[in-house]
Amino acid sequence: MLLQSVSGVVRVALVELLRSIENALPRILAGLLFLAVAFVAVKLVMSAVRALLRRSVPGDSPVYRQFLATVVAVFLWFGVGLSFLSVVGLEGIAQSLGTAAGFFALGVSYATSNMIADAVAGIYLLRDPDFNPGDRVDIGGTVGEVRSIELRKTRLAVADDTVVRGNAEIEKKWTKLDDRAGTT
Repeated sequence: MLLQSVSGVVRVALVELLRSIENALPRILAGLLFLAVAFVAVKLVMSAVRALLRRSVPGDSPVYRQFLATVVAVFLWFGVGLSFLSVVGLEGIAQSLGTAAGFFALGVSYATSNMIADAVAGIYLLRDPDFNPGDRVDIGGTVGEVRSIELRKTRLAVADDTVVRGNAEIEKKWTKLDDRAGTT
């Protein structure tokens, strides 16, 4: 008697499982189709972004191009993930993840605001035709020759030393010096 009741429960559970899979199958197939289309779309968008970055960010700065391309890719794939969850019928989870990601991004941006400021200033310095390696500059009283402009820092040769400054600090107060006269 107990064995019949257990087998009846198992049979009902299997029937319900198969019915649930059958009902969910169209949404799962739609989700897989969406992922295939999204994959192609993201690849095309990223190719366009990389081409744009190659033209707009100088050739000496592959780190900046990679950084910006990675940021764009993360946003695109996160959007694809949330959209996929909505397509397969998990809108509540997508909304919760979107909200949580927003709070997380707010915290990360606050914690890394100085680093982000240095990176953005570095992009401006790289694009500035008057600020290049080899130039003599005065940065708030420190006079030296620009050795390299990196993602967050710029290196200056001052006498026999190397001075490293954050790009945000440099971008605010640098002056290019004329090598002949020592003035602007």
